[in-house]
Amino acid sequence: MLTINVGVLLAVIVLLRLRRRTEARSRNDEKLTVIIVLALGIVIAPTQVGEGILDFLGQLASGITDSTR
Repeated sequence: MLTINVGVLLAVIVLLRLRRRTEARSRNDEKLTVIIVLALGIVIAPTQVGEGILDFLGQLASGITDSTR
């Protein structure tokens, strides 16, 4: 089982990659960023942090849909 430390490492990599200017990115660079973000999501999903994020987003979505009715 992967630990949250790998998730933290991937999060730092994502933040560093996203700080670069958009004009300086190639298409392959953007694809690599997407792959890293997907890997981060897979690593975080089964953890308590991932479940907390999922619960928060679910409550937020419920609040938004309830407010539009």
